[in-house]
Amino acid sequence: MNIADLVAVDVHVHVEAGADGHVSLPEELLAGSAAYFKTDKRTATVPEVAAYYRERRMAAVVFTVDSQTATGHPPIPSEEIAAECAEHADVLIPFGSVDPWRGKAAVRQARTLVERYGVRGFKFHPSVQAFHPNDPTFYPLYEVLQEHRVIALFHSGQTGIGAGVRGGGGIRLKYANPMAADDVAADFPDLPIILAHPSFPWQDEALAVATHKPLVHIDLSGWSPKYFPPQLVRYANTLLKDKVLFGSDFPVITPDRWLADFEKLDIKPEVRSMILKDNAVRLFGLDHA
Repeated sequence: MNIADLVAVDVHVHVEAGADGHVSLPEELLAGSAAYFKTDKRTATVPEVAAYYRERRMAAVVFTVDSQTATGHPPIPSEEIAAECAEHADVLIPFGSVDPWRGKAAVRQARTLVERYGVRGFKFHPSVQAFHPNDPTFYPLYEVLQEHRVIALFHSGQTGIGAGVRGGGGIRLKYANPMAADDVAADFPDLPIILAHPSFPWQDEALAVATHKPLVHIDLSGWSPKYFPPQLVRYANTLLKDKVLFGSDFPVITPDRWLADFEKLDIKPEVRSMILKDNAVRLFGLDHA
């Protein structure tokens, strides 16, 4: 990966179709999410994602979500995604996903994904996976992540998955309060954490956690920047300027659209480059890779 040649690092990119065409979510949830985000292209494969970001001279952190216990839907294997990312290492950074409800099997899988497949972090979606991140039941999983100093990326706030579907598709928003990550950050002080998305309706809580806990960061994915809460923009410009990260939420929001709207935000020039690239390069150790 030629860091000097990159214009940005997108830390939040979904792989929603496997090599065999298997998709990442049940059809009802996938269709509902597409309607919520007003997009019809939802199923990019790893090679398609690589080509898309290579064309834009961007790197991308890619992952799926394993929520089989909660949804009954088999995941795209993280092993498959990581192996494919290795073929596109000039632009792709693989994250893993494990179903936290699988207990010891999830812990073993996480260790294998780090040690054998080289994943750099793990994506957790508490609402879709139906778990409270601060439940000690899941702490053995974080122990593996902290041991290897890989990143835990937690979805936070409202989700487009289940939005508009009858009963929200059974998805419960309560699991995604960022205060749960505060407990994880306190109990695992050497674990790098990213709170994904502007955390509506808990934006102030997310800002407080990121300000208080040294290894907690915030990615700006899932929302067009024109809808960012004023306090998020203020903190990104000041107290959290070295802890805020560019993320699009591709394919539901494209980096092209996100960057066009971000250009209109009142962000200091020196902070803009930190958000788009420099903070991610430091957090992921890309300059040492």
